[in-house]
Order: sequence, then structure tokens, then C-alpha cells
Amino acid sequence: MIASSLLSRTLLSRLPAFEPGSVWLAGAGPGDPGLLTLLAAKALGEADAIVHDALVGGGILEAANPDALLVDMGKRAGHPSPKQEAINERLVELAREGRRVLRLKGGDPFVFGRGGEECLALAEAEIPFRVVPGVTAGIGGLAYAGIPVTHRGFGTTATFVTGHDKAGGLPADLDWDVLARLPGALVFYMALGTIGTIAERLEAAGKPPMTPVAIVSSASTEAQSVIETNLAHCARDVVRLQAKRPAIIVVGEVVRLRSLIGAWQQTTGQNPFSIAVSA
Repeated sequence: MIASSLLSRTLLSRLPAFEPGSVWLAGAGPGDPGLLTLLAAKALGEADAIVHDALVGGGILEAANPDALLVDMGKRAGHPSPKQEAINERLVELAREGRRVLRLKGGDPFVFGRGGEECLALAEAEIPFRVVPGVTAGIGGLAYAGIPVTHRGFGTTATFVTGHDKAGGLPADLDWDVLARLPGALVFYMALGTIGTIAERLEAAGKPPMTPVAIVSSASTEAQSVIETNLAHCARDVVRLQAKRPAIIVVGEVVRLRSLIGAWQQTTGQNPFSIAVSA
């Protein structure tokens, strides 16, 4: 215990100062508070204003500075959501008030989190900022479901793909022939509403219909659930088994490893191995 305390103090003493008038863009990870980085935890405790999105896991904001202003700027599918320009303006406004501003995002701010857009807006406004990477759901969320995103025996690539563009549909510039030929995992973010089209296009480009698919909902939280299916049946099973948002979808042979890994993997209170397998 003493050694652990000394280690904690040593690590914390080496962390950078959170200066007034600056913005930290931090990833909160996929949901489990235990996946916060030391920098993100420090920022939570010291921020004067926290601008958070809708995917920050339950319990994480409970660790916030009790005097901090909490600003919910979450984007929610099917509901009115703040425009990105409004979020950028709010960050600049709060920083110019002399606050220590934490922009807290689920996952990692630079993996489909629009962190790059916010950094550019802050740079143009001459606001100093720091990027604090987080555990992205496409790696950490799948790990909690017992699915390694890479494995030497099941492919040599891992490809992260967004499941929708600004208009809510699939991006027009995706090369389905290339995606279908890649030997490793295809990891789709924010794709629950477009999974049917994704499956159709991958199959049309030559991906075998029986390619394993897993849909992981609320990854790394107590509400986590996993649907195991295949490319031919995934769109049907998402509806039949009522998959919930937020969800991460992985297509590839690595899904087959889940049954053995899940039998022995320790969890942090939730049961991530309730399996619904497609017929």
C-alpha cells in the first residue's frame, strides 16, 4: 500500500499543469471509469468547465470537480443535437473567460470524435490546448467483449470505418472492393443504422456471407451486450435481438476467438459474455 501511494504521488507530480484559459480535449474511454488515463482523471478533478458528449460513461462525471460548470453538448441519433460550430464557439468562449476547460469525449477524441475539428477551431482562436488520448471503443470495447482486434492467425490488418457521414448515410468515398479484400478485422463505428447496407456492399464485393460479425453495445459498462452473427444475417439480428446504441461492430475472423477468451477473461463487475448467436 505504501509503495502504491508513493508511486501514485510520483506519477501525479510529473503530470503537466492545467492552466486557466486553456482547453484539454480528453478521451474518457468506452465507458468503464477504470479506463480513464491519469491525465483525464486529473483534468476531471481540476476543470472549471466540462463540455461533455453523450457517450461519456456513467459514473465518470461523478469524479468531476464539484464546482465545475457542466455543459452537455452531446450528439444523439434521432434527436436535435448541437452543431459542431456551436461546440467550437462554446469552448473558445469558456477559455476566454479564464476557465480551465475540459472537452470530454467518449473513446478517443481523434478517432471519429471530431477532435481534429475542435483543435483547428481553438488554434484559429489562439487558445492553447492539450490533447489527452483515450481508449477507443474499437480496441478497448472489443477487448471487454473478448474480441482481440488483431491476431496473427486471423489477419494482418485492422481497419476503422465510420458508419455514417454528416447526412447520416454511409460515406460515399468508401471503397467496398478494398474493404472486402482486407484480411483482418473491419471495425465500424456508429453503424447500427447502416449495418444492412454495409453487409450488402461487402457481400457484393466478395466478402463471404458466413464471415463472423459481432455487435457490441454499451461496451465495457454494466449494460454491455454482445450479438454474435454473420454477414448474411447481421441486419436481421440487429432488429430481432434489439441491439442498442452506442454500438461497435466488427466483421472478421477474430470474432471466432470470443468463445474461448470469454470463458476465462476477468471482468469488472459486468457480464460481457451474454451471447446471442444467429441461427
